Amino acid sequence: MKDALAPSPRRPSPLRVLVTSYRSHPHVGGQGVYVRELARALMGEGCQVSVASGAPYPELDEGVTLEKLPSLDLFSTSNAFMALRFRHLTSRADRHEWAAHNTGAFGEMTAFALRLEAFLAAHPGRYDVIHDNQTLALPMARIARRTPLITTLHHPIAIDRDFAVAGAATRMGRILTRRWHSFVEVQARAARRLEHFLCVSEASRQAYHARCGVDPAKVCVAHNGIDHAVYYPDPSIARDEDRLVALASADVPIKGLDVLIDALHALKSRDRQIRLTVIGQLREGQAKRALERAGLMAQVEFVSGLTREAIAELYRRCTIFVSASRFEGFGFPAAEAMACGAPVIVSDGGALPEVAGKAGIVTPAGDSAALAEAIAGLMDDPERRARVGKACAQRARTAFRWEDHARAAIALYDEILAAREGAPLS
Repeated sequence: MKDALAPSPRRPSPLRVLVTSYRSHPHVGGQGVYVRELARALMGEGCQVSVASGAPYPELDEGVTLEKLPSLDLFSTSNAFMALRFRHLTSRADRHEWAAHNTGAFGEMTAFALRLEAFLAAHPGRYDVIHDNQTLALPMARIARRTPLITTLHHPIAIDRDFAVAGAATRMGRILTRRWHSFVEVQARAARRLEHFLCVSEASRQAYHARCGVDPAKVCVAHNGIDHAVYYPDPSIARDEDRLVALASADVPIKGLDVLIDALHALKSRDRQIRLTVIGQLREGQAKRALERAGLMAQVEFVSGLTREAIAELYRRCTIFVSASRFEGFGFPAAEAMACGAPVIVSDGGALPEVAGKAGIVTPAGDSAALAEAIAGLMDDPERRARVGKACAQRARTAFRWEDHARAAIALYDEILAAREGAPLS
C-alpha cells in the first residue's frame, strides 16, 4: 500500500468522508470515542467529515456534521412488544429491529444499515467514501457496491459470545445468550462480502481471519490513538504505594476480573494487603461473589461515572495498572494508563501485548498465579516500577496517535478511489 502521508493526486479536494456507526455513546464503551476521535483526526488532515449514527449519538467537534438515524431505542422502552406503531410497518428497518428485539436477538446493526442505505439513496453522490465502525451488516455490502467503503474492525464479537455462553449458569441461560448473539454469524457473512478493512491491531486481524474468514490481505492494521491532552504523565503527583487500578466495564469472564481477584486472594494469603480500585460498577454477580468468598470486599472499591480527567488522575496516582482481559481487540484503558506514566501489567489476551510492547509486563491470560507474581515483583521494586512507568509513557506518546490512524485510513481511501477509476496507484 502507498505511503499514508502521500495523497493521490486524483483525490477529491476536500475528500468528503461519511463516518458511520450504529450507536456511538460518548461515555460508555469505545464506539463513541472512536467515532469522535476518527472524525476529529480526519478533519485535521483536511477531510470534510460527516457522521451518521444511531442513538446514543456521539459528541463531535465543531465542523463535523451529525446525521441522526434514529432507532426504535427498544432497550429504554418499558414494553418493547407494544412499541410498534402503524407508521413503523412501512419501514423495513423498524420491522427488523422490533422483530429481532422481541424474539431475544440483537438487530440494531442490520436495522441501522437499512436506515443508512435509505439515507444514502436519498442523497446520491454526497460522499466520496464511507468509513464504517464495525457495523458488519449485510446491507453494507450493497452500499459498498455504490460508494467506496472501508470498515474498521475492533474485535470479533464471536469471542465475547463464546465466553458469555461458557459463563452462563444454566442451560436456558446459554440458549438465550446464543440467541441474543445470533447477529455474530450475520457479521461474519457480511465481513466475507466486504473488501476493505482497517483493523486496530494485528491480533484482531488474525482473529477476524480465524473467526470470520476475512482474508488478512484485505486488512490494513493501524493502532488506535489516545487523547494526549487528557492522558499524560504529571511528575508532580506522587504515586500511591499499594494501589492497583483496573477497568472492568462489565462483569463478564472475558474481562478477566476474576483472574485479578484470584491473584489478590493469593497475595492476601501471603499477608500482602494490596488495595484495588476498579473503574466500573459492582453488581450482584460473579465478581461480587468472588470478592465475598475471598474476603476482599474491604480491599476493593468500585468507582463509576468518572470523567476522563478523573480517570487520568487515577492512572497518575496508582502504583500499577492491571488489565487481565482474556481478549482485547486493542485495549484503550491499558494504553491510556501507559500514557499517564503508570507501570502496566497486562495479559497476553489479544492485542494487549501489542499495546504494552517492550515497555509493560505481560502475563499469560487466565493465569492468576503468574499475575500475582508480577504484581508482587513490581510492588517490591520501586526503582523497577519507575523504569517501567517511564517506558510505558514513552511508548504511548509515540505509538498511539490519532493522526497516524487517520493517515492510514486516508491511504486506504486513496487506494479504493484510484482502483475505482481504473488507474494505477503512483
